[in-house]
Amino acid sequence: MPKEKILVYIPARGGSKRIKNKNIKNFLGKPLIAYAIEQALSLSFADRVIVDTDSSKIAGIAKKYGAETPWLRPEYLATDNSQGIDSLLYTVKRLEKDQGYKPDYVLILQTTSPLREFDDIKKCWQLIKNSDADSVLTVCPTHPRLYHLSAENDLILVNQPKKWSDNVQDWPAGFVLNGCFVYLVKTEALLKEKTDITKKTKAVICPKWRSIDLDMPEDWVMAELVYKNRKKIAQELKKFR
Repeated sequence: MPKEKILVYIPARGGSKRIKNKNIKNFLGKPLIAYAIEQALSLSFADRVIVDTDSSKIAGIAKKYGAETPWLRPEYLATDNSQGIDSLLYTVKRLEKDQGYKPDYVLILQTTSPLREFDDIKKCWQLIKNSDADSVLTVCPTHPRLYHLSAENDLILVNQPKKWSDNVQDWPAGFVLNGCFVYLVKTEALLKEKTDITKKTKAVICPKWRSIDLDMPEDWVMAELVYKNRKKIAQELKKFR
């Protein structure tokens, strides 16, 4: 495993609206954020685990589970319109300025991905080390046809192919950023391009059934059901191989 310095960065803004207090809401017996922190601390190659939050309550819970919260996120980075990349860049730059600490890689783990597994992270690490990628992220399969709706509710196909086919198998495979949500990026590329999806980004494919992102209440309910039955689901799926 890596000898380089890897910072695990866990963003956790306090102002969630669709699921109130989402990051610290009880998910099957403990705060949701605890799953990401415990997973990060279990990584033998993680140099530091930092939770970036604007909430003193979230910070207190994060520290209880073993993460660092060296400061609270400034208010201008914690609004509904704030961009996550700005908070990440702020954290990386301030760590270097205040503490002289600059990691070789930043591993971003979202709190909203309790079904993420260690193997997802391991595959991302192997890919970034064995390719020319500056960043690696996780995706899951989706339907290859992408539609938008106009203001008049007209159905608009966004990715019209050169040659139409009714057979899904004839289309290039479709993927979306998924709920396992692993981002691994080289710090130099992050600072240079000011994005965690760099020009040289590759992807690791995760199973669709584990790719639930806790954004809406129905996501939360489904994630708890899947989490409780994840071993059984994995065993049942082996029968189809």
